[in-house]
Amino acid sequence: MYQREAEFLKAIFKDEIIECEHFGITAVRGDEAKPVIDMMCIVKNIGKIDPFNEQMKKLRYEPAGEWGITGRRLFRKGGENRSHHIHFYQFDNPQIERHLILRDYLRSRPDEAARYS
Repeated sequence: MYQREAEFLKAIFKDEIIECEHFGITAVRGDEAKPVIDMMCIVKNIGKIDPFNEQMKKLRYEPAGEWGITGRRLFRKGGENRSHHIHFYQFDNPQIERHLILRDYLRSRPDEAARYS
């Protein structure tokens, strides 16, 4: 599901997306995760993401702005039965590293991943 969504988003945002990452507990194999896929799209310029809000609404994504994290743009998909949280960050945002460090730590430590889950 992550891979399909990443390809779909790259088709919408084109070369503004540098890369997509799967993070959060659904990115850790073997965990009983919540059924919401957390994705991060790393982009060249976060200021170019807001103009896509109306298009994203038509595609059933709910724009949520920064949602408490400066420099992030969050989109939620699926309404009450959410399937995806799409986090957009500009390439130089320090939140990127924080998310990836936690993901990689949980992947390398199944015992900690089980506790986190």
